[in-house]
Amino acid sequence: MPGGDDGSDLDLELEYRPFSLALETPLETADGTIESRDGFLVRLTAADGQVGYGEATPLPGWTESPADCETALARAGEAIQEGPTAALEAVDEQVAARHAVSLALADLQAGREATPLYRYVGKGPMVGRVPVNATIGDGPPAETAHAAREAVDRGFDTCKLKAGRRSVDDDIDRVRRVREAVGDDVELRVDANEAWTYEEATTALVAFADLDVAVVEQPLPAGALEGHADLRADERGDGVSIALDEGLLEHGVDAICEAEAADALVLKPMALGGIDVARKIAAWVQELEITPIVTTTIDGVVARTGAVHLAASIPDVPACGLATGDLLADDLGRDPVLLERGAAVVPQAKGLGVEGVWDT
Repeated sequence: MPGGDDGSDLDLELEYRPFSLALETPLETADGTIESRDGFLVRLTAADGQVGYGEATPLPGWTESPADCETALARAGEAIQEGPTAALEAVDEQVAARHAVSLALADLQAGREATPLYRYVGKGPMVGRVPVNATIGDGPPAETAHAAREAVDRGFDTCKLKAGRRSVDDDIDRVRRVREAVGDDVELRVDANEAWTYEEATTALVAFADLDVAVVEQPLPAGALEGHADLRADERGDGVSIALDEGLLEHGVDAICEAEAADALVLKPMALGGIDVARKIAAWVQELEITPIVTTTIDGVVARTGAVHLAASIPDVPACGLATGDLLADDLGRDPVLLERGAAVVPQAKGLGVEGVWDT
């Protein structure tokens, strides 16, 4: 556990209950259509009355199944009588379940220390805001440009464009239209979602370098580690950073660094096993001059708020993918994180700062 006291001296009770949060728009994935985000809300209660909340929201292709997640949480509920370490060991192989248990423990401990979660996790200075990017869907060129312009008018200075469902030439045209719409001062990123061949990715990077695209995320399939390294070494794409998302989960930091395959890594706490794990990776890769970018897996308010605290704990964090609450038609409770002019306002209450979720 981050921080000092790990809670081993407390008599703890772990409870969990299922939830289902409808999406505003169904999400098409390689594993099928997702119409809701289903998971488990975790509550950890100490004998002194202190409470901590966690969230396990499994996602096909990224984490364990919902059934395996629930089984792991049940094990943690029994193991918690032996202490926090035993509870975490009980969910060590199920990343979404571990995310929930570790977040609840951190929330509880930060509450006991009367400090915001990001300061408990990172032991750093107070942080008021963290930059966030606008995510622009994979629509036609005019629609994409209009959405990007609207995002900039709302205060976002970083836009991430989804790509890969159309031809590379069409995606280049979409990015060109967006650049024309938003001007030169807005950072553009493109998320290809593993869609391109090496030749297609090369074509895109050459064009994107001329359009001043800052980052291309996962241009090749996750397994193509050497391919990503070769893209980074190709001088024709100079100025465009390569970020790995799915590739991080498949290969790990050591292999990525050895291959020199990434300039940035996308950290999804739910898929990595918790904000504590993600925070350690962020500190590690920053020492290696690799940029950490925090995003969510379209989670409920407990996990989203945890991701905001994670981002706030990382020094010099770039714009992160945290503005995802509006993708949900329902939520677990009131969102304590305000989005203002392209930034997330970090909660300064003790712990997570999420209230009333168990009562809804």
